[in-house]
Amino acid sequence: MFTDSHCHISCEDFSADREEVISRAREMKVDYILDVSDDIAKTAAIVEFCKKHNHIYTTVGVHPEIADKYPNLKVEELLNSASSPYVVGIGECGLDYFYNSDIKDMQLKVFDVHIKAAQKSGLPLIVHSRDADEDMINLLKNAYKNASFKGELHCFSSSRELCRAALDIGFYISASGIITFNKSEELRDIFKYVPNERLLIETDAPYLAPAPHRGKRNEPSYVVNTAEMLSEIKKMPVEEIARITTDNFLRLFTKVKQND
Repeated sequence: MFTDSHCHISCEDFSADREEVISRAREMKVDYILDVSDDIAKTAAIVEFCKKHNHIYTTVGVHPEIADKYPNLKVEELLNSASSPYVVGIGECGLDYFYNSDIKDMQLKVFDVHIKAAQKSGLPLIVHSRDADEDMINLLKNAYKNASFKGELHCFSSSRELCRAALDIGFYISASGIITFNKSEELRDIFKYVPNERLLIETDAPYLAPAPHRGKRNEPSYVVNTAEMLSEIKKMPVEEIARITTDNFLRLFTKVKQND
């Protein structure tokens, strides 16, 4: 079985064929899908969508690109939404200085709220990090010293240093379709270093479709292509990659009910 540990299939890109997309994923043996919320205002609607499917779950969080929409975000707001059995993580949250460095201070403030929610709830933190390695390393290390928490770096495409810092505090590292891109040799080398017991795979659909689908809308069934590349990197059968990453997903996201 495969797991798409991070996608956005409740977004408008799938409005015309969402159920067909889910069926295609099922046909490719994608047994779990995490439909990640990037805006706390969307969480309630995504929960209603998840209720229609026994293998799809969601999260609660604010993407760093819209951190300025929530200057007064409170830990309690995140925890209230996280009380639903369908909400299994905190995020997507983090730092993104590529497009939004002008709201850096607000990103740092809002990310800190998410970390505190993860620490208080015990739910895993889904971290987005882009062009912010130094700040991310310092934040994660310092926060973990105050109180432990679990989580993952989603759609990892950053430095070896950030990968190592995350692994040092017990985080998981998630591979996306980026590892299939021709210019991602350095990233593939980093994933050779990631321990098998800390690996996750994702699509981040509708974004970042892997080869051979690059340029198309991404979807959960394409997580198999990322798994195939990981099997080359790790020199093990793709079936083993599927088993390992699904086991890791269930170990990290403990609120997910295991399918029979």
